[in-house]
Amino acid sequence: QVQLVETGGGSVQAGGSLRLSCAASGRSFNDYAMGWIRQVPGKDRELISAISWNNAATYYAQSVKGRFTISKDLVKNTVYLQMNSLKPEDTAVYYCAADMTTPGPNAWAAAARSGTIPYEYLGQGTQVTVSS
Repeated sequence: QVQLVETGGGSVQAGGSLRLSCAASGRSFNDYAMGWIRQVPGKDRELISAISWNNAATYYAQSVKGRFTISKDLVKNTVYLQMNSLKPEDTAVYYCAADMTTPGPNAWAAAARSGTIPYEYLGQGTQVTVSS
């Protein structure tokens, strides 16, 4: 059974940090782009960061650029999202996603902006709450 399992969410005060992890199992994701999608209640999902299958390219939404860092451990089949300088508007459910339908992170982001975010696998999500 293929699974993406996110951990590391929680509650933090504004300015604080959290590190999300996404452990993949059931198959190797070394040939997939991996990304993080977040959803605020009542709003559309947003692809906020992605990393290419070989770690050569990354994408960050403007809302998180300079504060969040995505990385992937090919041996552990795990992707991380280091979130620093958190703001109340970062409060959301964060989902890990895997995609092979687009050629790279920037193409993934472009496809996401055109409508529905494409992905082949999606985790169950982890809540991040940032208080002011």
